[in-house]
Amino acid sequence: MTDSSADSTGTVLVMNARSGTGDHGQAVRERAAILGYDLVETERAEHAVELARAAADEGADEVVAVGGDGTVNEVVRGVDAADSLSDVTVGVVPTGTGNDFASNVGIADIDDGFRAVAEGRRRRIDVGFADGRPFVNSCLAGIKAEASEATSAELKSKYGVLAYVLQTVEVAPEFTGVELTAATVDGGRRETVWAGEAVFVLVGNASRFTRLGSEQADVEDGLLDVAIVESVGSVSLVKDQFAERLLDAESDHVTRHQVPSLELRVRDGEPASFSLDGEIVHARSLELTTRARSLELAVGDGYDPSPGAE
Repeated sequence: MTDSSADSTGTVLVMNARSGTGDHGQAVRERAAILGYDLVETERAEHAVELARAAADEGADEVVAVGGDGTVNEVVRGVDAADSLSDVTVGVVPTGTGNDFASNVGIADIDDGFRAVAEGRRRRIDVGFADGRPFVNSCLAGIKAEASEATSAELKSKYGVLAYVLQTVEVAPEFTGVELTAATVDGGRRETVWAGEAVFVLVGNASRFTRLGSEQADVEDGLLDVAIVESVGSVSLVKDQFAERLLDAESDHVTRHQVPSLELRVRDGEPASFSLDGEIVHARSLELTTRARSLELAVGDGYDPSPGAE
C-alpha cells in the first residue's frame, strides 16, 4: 500500500480539554494557532460527535481527536455520521489516560500526534461496527458500567483496554460472566462458534489481547481479533495474577478467532454491558462487523502495518 503525504489545509482539532490530567488545553490551543489549525472544544458528553460531524459537513480535510480513546471514538462516529469516512482523514493527539488506540497506531504522546498530523504517513485502516455504531480499537463484553467509570489512570496506562476487565474483578469479585452465544455470519449462513458462560468477550480491531495486555493487531486485514474467556467460577484473584493468567496462550479457558463479523447474543437475564472504545452501551445482542480499510488515519512512526509478520 502506498502512503500519501500530509497536507495541513482544512485541519480541525476537536479537543476534550478535560481528558487525562486536564493540563494540556492551553498548550494545544497555542500550538493549533501557530500551525493554523481550527480548534473546537467539547462541553459535554457526546459533544465531540456533533463537532466532528459539523467539521466534516463543512468540508474539513482532516478532523483530529485531541483526547483519550473515548474522544477518538466520538470523532470517528461524527465523521461517519457525516457520511465522510472515505473523504476525511482522522488524526489523534493523545491526551487521555490509557490512550490505547493512539499507542496501537504508533503515537506515544502529544508531540507524536502533532507530528503525525503535520507530516506523518496516511494509512487506510479497518473500522469496526457494533449494530452500525463505529469503533476503532475494541469492543469488550462483560464489562460493568461502574467498573469502566471507576478504572484508574494508572491501571489504564499499564494494561490499556484490559484495565476495564481488571477493574470489573475489583468492583464485582464474584462476577461469573454472561450466558451468551457467539456466531459468525457469512453469506447469510450463521454458524455458532462458541456458547456458554463467558467471563469476558474481547474483540479487537486495533487491539489484540495477549498475556501481556493489549497489543497492536493488524488493523488493515479486515478481521476482528476475538478472545472469549469462559467462566471458571469466581475470578476474585489478585489483579496482577489475573492479568498474567487471563489470556495465557496455553489456557484451556480462552477461545480465539479471527473473523470479519461476529454476532453476540445474551441467552438470558439482563442486557449485557459492552464497552466500545471505553464507551458503555447495553444490549441483549450485538452484531459486530468490519469495513476493511475504510478510514484514512494519520499514523505515527511506530505504526506497524503488518504486526507479527516475519
